Amino acid sequence: MTRASRARRLVTGAMYGGGGLGIAGAGLVGLLRHEARVARRTIEVRRAPADPPTGDGRYGAGRGKPIVLAMLGDSSAVGLGVHRAGQTPGVLIASALTELAERPVRFIRLAATGATSARLAGQVELALAEQPDVVVIMIGANDVTSRARPAESVRNLAEAVRALVAGGCQVVVGTCPDLGTIRPIRQPLRVLARRWSRQLAAAQTIAVVAEGGRTVSLGSVLGPKFATDRDLFSSDEFHPSAAGYAAAAAVLLPSVADAMGVWPAAADRGLRMRRDTVRPVAQAAAKAAGRTGTEVQATAVRGAETGPRGPWARLRRRRPPDIAAPGEAGVPTSPDAPA
Repeated sequence: MTRASRARRLVTGAMYGGGGLGIAGAGLVGLLRHEARVARRTIEVRRAPADPPTGDGRYGAGRGKPIVLAMLGDSSAVGLGVHRAGQTPGVLIASALTELAERPVRFIRLAATGATSARLAGQVELALAEQPDVVVIMIGANDVTSRARPAESVRNLAEAVRALVAGGCQVVVGTCPDLGTIRPIRQPLRVLARRWSRQLAAAQTIAVVAEGGRTVSLGSVLGPKFATDRDLFSSDEFHPSAAGYAAAAAVLLPSVADAMGVWPAAADRGLRMRRDTVRPVAQAAAKAAGRTGTEVQATAVRGAETGPRGPWARLRRRRPPDIAAPGEAGVPTSPDAPA
C-alpha cells in the first residue's frame, strides 16, 4: 500500500497501521512499549523547566490596521526549549511578517505544551474571539507519541481548520514532524516513529486542504538537518533549539505571507516550472511528507477542482528566507511582550 493510499484511509477513518504490530507478535509490542517508556522518561528529565514567554503583543511600527496572527498547537508552537519570546517560532514569523507587509502585526499565542489535536477545539474558540487574519497551527507530535487514534487526530484537525476558515481566517498548518530523528527514541521504535509521523503528516495534509487551509511539511525540515546537526536540538534532544525554531519559521513564513497576499512574487521567480507540481491531493500529500518545506494548497485544473482521482492540489517548494536566530541580526521584539 502506498503512502498516498494509507493517508486516504486515515482521512476516511480507517484503522491506523494495518495490523502490522499484531502480525509482528507480542514480543515486539512489548519491546516497543518499553522503548517508548524509556524515551519519554529521558525527554521528561531533560525538558526545559517552563514555557518561554508568550511574546503576545504588537510588532512593527508601520501604519495601517494590524494583521492579527494567532499561533495554535503543541509545544513546538509554544517554542518549548528556548528561553526568550524572540526565539519562538510565532514571534519570529510575526517579526518577519510585519516587514513584508509593511504593517504592524498583533501576535497571540494560544498553543499549549503537551497538546494533542483533541485540544485544538478550545484553542480555536479562544482564537476566533480575537478575530485573527491568519492562524498558524503546529500539531501532531504528541498525537504520535501518545498513540492517539490517527483517524480521530485528523478529524479534530479538520474540524479546527473548518471552524477557522468559516470565521474568515487564513490557515497554515505545519504538519507532524519526522520523529525518526529524535535521539532518545531507539530502534526499532525509531523506524516506526518515522513511518507513523510521515503517514499522519500526509493525512493531515489531505484533511486541511479539503477544509480550505494549506499545509507546510515540517517533517523534512526537522528531519535530515536535525539528524546530523545537534545544534538544532534543545537540551532535551526532543524540542528544537533557537536555531531549530528559526529554521522551522523560515519554511512557514512564505506560506503565511502568501496567504496574506504580501509574499513578493520576485521571491518565487524561476521556481514555478521547476518546483511547482499539480497532483491529486493524496499524491501531493504523500510527496510533501518527505520533502523539505513543501506547501500543499488546493487548486484547479482547466477550471475543475476535482479530477478522476480526487481533488487537485498544488505542491510548491519555496526558497526559505533568512530568518536570523536572536542575537545575530537583532530580531525585533514587541514593546508589549517580555523578552
